[in-house]
Amino acid sequence: MNKNNNFEELDNDLLDSYAQSLGNNIIEKMFTLYCQQSAIYLNDIENSIASNSEQLWMEHCHKMKGAAGSVALKNVYARLKSMEKTTANLDDKMSQLDELKVHNKQAVAEFECWLQQH
Repeated sequence: MNKNNNFEELDNDLLDSYAQSLGNNIIEKMFTLYCQQSAIYLNDIENSIASNSEQLWMEHCHKMKGAAGSVALKNVYARLKSMEKTTANLDDKMSQLDELKVHNKQAVAEFECWLQQH
């Protein structure tokens, strides 16, 4: 059984490639930076709702999408890809943001498990 089968939130091929080429120490640093930056991005996305700015919504979703993709959080990446292009009303955007926060926490927890196994 492949030890990566339990990690559905993650792009396991990308992580395996990172592990081979960069080593786990670099992966851990990348993940720590993502955790720090994602808190900022989530706050920025929330502020874009408060200011009712479509442009800021798209920019901040796009930035977080790139960060999620770079650390192999494939499903968070996919969610943000959809979110950045939405023209939903403010209530829907707030709901999407709330769901993203939960999803991001789950993906981060899964990544932490992955790190413990590697």
